[in-house]
Parts: sequence; structure tokens; C-alpha cells
Amino acid sequence: MWFLRRMLRISWTAKKTNDTVLEEAHTTRLLISKIRKRQATFFGHVMRREKLENLVTTGMLEGKRSRGKQREKLIEGLTDWLKAGKSLEAIEATKDRIKWRTMIANAVKQGT
Repeated sequence: MWFLRRMLRISWTAKKTNDTVLEEAHTTRLLISKIRKRQATFFGHVMRREKLENLVTTGMLEGKRSRGKQREKLIEGLTDWLKAGKSLEAIEATKDRIKWRTMIANAVKQGT
């Protein structure tokens, strides 16, 4: 965003939101969608293997939870982005590669 503001010669004291700067530059945010896409492909890979990584990413380990506000799990963030409904639906979708890849492609087309 800093680079776009420099290119458009927008002063740092000007109260313009990032969305208006993006509209003026006729561009969208690409970095976040690329990160989400890579997270989703890695998650699908891990879920198909069904080993220790699978247990860690789903959060089904035995033990006590830590104190304070709980961190958001990877699966929760991906289900929100993919609009998959429940996390169980996303886990089941990873078993079928074609279905999983179409879900990712649709989410990338819609943006963040």
C-alpha cells in the first residue's frame, strides 16, 4: 500500500482508505489471496496423508488448552475463506482432489 500511495502521489497525511487507493490504482490485493491459496493446497495435502500432521492441523490432540484467548485454527480460517460451511465439510472435501481444487479455484475467483 505504501508503494501505491507513492506512485499515486498521495500524501501520508491524506485520510484515504486503502480501498480507495486500490480503486484509484485499478488493482486488487493479490498477496492475501496467494497466501490463502497456498494454505489451502497445503492443507489438502496434509489431510490426504492421515499422519501426525493431520492430527495437529485439525487440533484433535489430547491435553489441556492453554489459558487466554484461543488462537484461530487453520481449518477455521480456511472454511471461512472457502465458504465451506462447517470444518467437517472441508475435511471431507480434501479426500477428493478434483472437488478440493475446484473449491480453491472458486474462492480465488471471488477474492478475499
